[in-house]
Amino acid sequence: MNIKPLSDHVLIEPLPQAEKTKGGIFLPESAEKERPEQGQIVAVGPGKKLISGKIIPLNVQVGDKVLFTKYGPNEIKVDDKEYLIAKEEDILAVIE
Repeated sequence: MNIKPLSDHVLIEPLPQAEKTKGGIFLPESAEKERPEQGQIVAVGPGKKLISGKIIPLNVQVGDKVLFTKYGPNEIKVDDKEYLIAKEEDILAVIE
C-alpha cells in the first residue's frame, strides 16, 4: 500500500530503540518501552495551504532523520509495519 500524506503532514518510520541502557542493562522484550522520539521520514505532503491559496513547502524531506514530540504524532499500521503521521509543527529538529 502506498501512503501519501496531505497538507503539512509527514509519514515517519520510527527508529528502533536501544535494547540496552546506558548503564549496560539489557531490556527484555516484555519490558514496557516508551514511545519513540526519533524516526526517518518516508513521505511528505505538498505543504501548508494559506488562506490566499498559496502552498508553503515543508522544511523537511524524504530520508531526513528527525526528532519529534513524544505524543504529537498519530500511530498507524500498514502491512504489519508501524508508522507515525505528524504535522510539520510536531517535528522539533533534523538529525544530521
